[in-house]
Amino acid sequence: MKRGAKAGNLWRSPETPVAVESKAASPSGRVVVRETPCRTILNQSSISDYSLNCYTGCTNGCVYCYARFMQRFHPHAEPWGAFVDVKVNAVETLRRQLRRARPGEVFMSSACDGWQPIEAQRRLTRGCCELLIVHGFTVNVLTKSELVMRDFDLFAGRKAHVAVTISTADDRLSRLWEPGASSIAARCRVIAEARRAGLRTGIMFAPLLPFLSDTSESLEAMFERAADIGADDLWVDALNPRPKVWASVSDLLRREFPDLREPCRRVLFDEGARGVYLAEVRDRVAAAAARFKLQDRLTV
Repeated sequence: MKRGAKAGNLWRSPETPVAVESKAASPSGRVVVRETPCRTILNQSSISDYSLNCYTGCTNGCVYCYARFMQRFHPHAEPWGAFVDVKVNAVETLRRQLRRARPGEVFMSSACDGWQPIEAQRRLTRGCCELLIVHGFTVNVLTKSELVMRDFDLFAGRKAHVAVTISTADDRLSRLWEPGASSIAARCRVIAEARRAGLRTGIMFAPLLPFLSDTSESLEAMFERAADIGADDLWVDALNPRPKVWASVSDLLRREFPDLREPCRRVLFDEGARGVYLAEVRDRVAAAAARFKLQDRLTV
């Protein structure tokens, strides 16, 4: 028997994943789900003490998603957004790692949305969060999914921080750029409900879409929402030229906003143009935060 395989269940070695056609909808149609074991699940991270991802791939299908780089290490024939690899032994692996791991902050999740639709059935992220909390770790959630509200019973009164990502206040833009994510209104509901549960909350305005959601008007609309729901922490980040991102961004711009394709390319890849652009965006962000008296909550 190969290392990593077990008789009588769905485990296989990483070289021979089980491919299952899922009926779940994705931005590109059907989703291919593969079940694979993992050797580790709690990993050291530059973002936090640790990161944890129960899935490889994400059916939010965000056009700008930097996690597309994972395809360099885990090649898939399916386009980004149309596949998910389920780390079927995630909870068992975490339980083993926690025998030695020093408690710290855990980012959920760095390379997928831990609460994407498949989590409703698999419940791996929930199982891992429960173990982390019991062992004294702090769970830092960042999601675009209203499913996270299911797990507020785990987080209430414990070491947990719940944040959502919002790249635009415009519903039409959101459907184009992040077609599988929960609606903007649903994400705002997540923060409102988390506050009612006594949890610390945050909103990551990122990535700002060049010439679409980085205007003064758009930024003010986003900061107004943050003020209305009372998010504790706010962060802002521009669109970054990550590997594989420009190809998907360029395709969308060519279809929907052809006049913006070249200006967007410049602010991503021309060093001089990018410096000017980022300085202007910082000024607009600061002005929007000041208008709604949110400067003390903002990290840029």
